[in-house]
Amino acid sequence: MTLLKVSNLSKKYAEKYAIKDISFELEQRKFFTLIGPSGAGKTTLLRLINLLEPPTSGEIEYNGWSLSILPKKKMVKARREMGFVFQRPVVFSATVNANVAYGLNFRNLPSDEIEKRVHRALDMVGLQGFEERKALTLSGGEIQRVALARTLATEPKMLLLDEATADLDPTNVALVENVLKKFNKEKSVTIIMATHNFFQAKRLGDIVGFVMGGEMIEMGTADQIFNHPQDERTEAFISGEMIY
Repeated sequence: MTLLKVSNLSKKYAEKYAIKDISFELEQRKFFTLIGPSGAGKTTLLRLINLLEPPTSGEIEYNGWSLSILPKKKMVKARREMGFVFQRPVVFSATVNANVAYGLNFRNLPSDEIEKRVHRALDMVGLQGFEERKALTLSGGEIQRVALARTLATEPKMLLLDEATADLDPTNVALVENVLKKFNKEKSVTIIMATHNFFQAKRLGDIVGFVMGGEMIEMGTADQIFNHPQDERTEAFISGEMIY
């Protein structure tokens, strides 16, 4: 079943398009990795899908809903079914427990349910016992895991990640990747992840999309994109040629 359908999506800032006429469909439970040079439009695409800003033109359908015409209540529901983890996470001057529970408090969940979800999310990211630690005293890798736990605790149907492991050491990268794979397979969560790491995109992605100059140049399985690219620009990028 199609969870996300993007049709002729464009975003223009002043006189320049950040993304232009991007179209694709994504089925539920798929892990979709986005690759491309810096400034290609990957972040903008994620922000538009997450409704952080409106497109200049085009359409986004999520779970059968046209997001451009949703009433406010359904818009809030759609947003709450999505999670976003940024490259440079923001944590509050509070305990790890308070940070992870932050989004749950807005959902008016019972306190015992919040406690259960926080405990489960921290367990998933390997931060058991960190509940009362001050978030701002943690290492960069631990802070990123707190941010991931905060998102996982909301139990999203779709998870968006923007270079979420780019600043992490190999140990934390492996840990986060394992969490994402488990969340994708066991919880049936659809994931879209922008990454500069070819090996990561290949390891994780059921589907890989190559974005350049604001356009979706090519999209296919990891084997198709990395071993049998159809577009010469994809092949040149994968082979290490400098493309801007």
